[in-house]
Amino acid sequence: MGEIATSDRQITLFYSSKSTRAKQTLAYAKAEGLAIQEIDILKTKLTGTQLVELADRLHLEVADLVNQEHPSYKKHFEYHNFSTDDWIKMIQHNPEIMKQPIALRGNITILVETPTDIIKI
Repeated sequence: MGEIATSDRQITLFYSSKSTRAKQTLAYAKAEGLAIQEIDILKTKLTGTQLVELADRLHLEVADLVNQEHPSYKKHFEYHNFSTDDWIKMIQHNPEIMKQPIALRGNITILVETPTDIIKI
C-alpha cells in the first residue's frame, strides 16, 4: 500500500494553482459534479515517496514527471540525466516544473492532457 490515499468515491487531483490546464480541469470536474480532493503542489510539498508513487502509478520514471520545456526549468537547469534522488529534489524545490495535473481515483491514475480527460477516471 502506498503513501497516497485513494478512494473510488473521489478523485485526488495533484495540480499547480498557476496552471491554466489545471484550473480548467478543476472547473470541468466541479461542473460535472465530481468529488475532488485538491492538492496544490505549490502549497503542499510532496514527499519523495509520493513522487515515486505518482511516477509508478503513471508507469513513468520520476525524471518523466519533470516538464523540461517549462520556462522555469529552462531558466534554472540545462538538460541533464540526473539520478532519481536528484529529480525528486528538483521537483520538491521547484514544484512548478512537475507535469500536472495528475488525477487519481482508486487504482486508476492519469496525467491530464486536456481538461475533459478527468471524466476518464
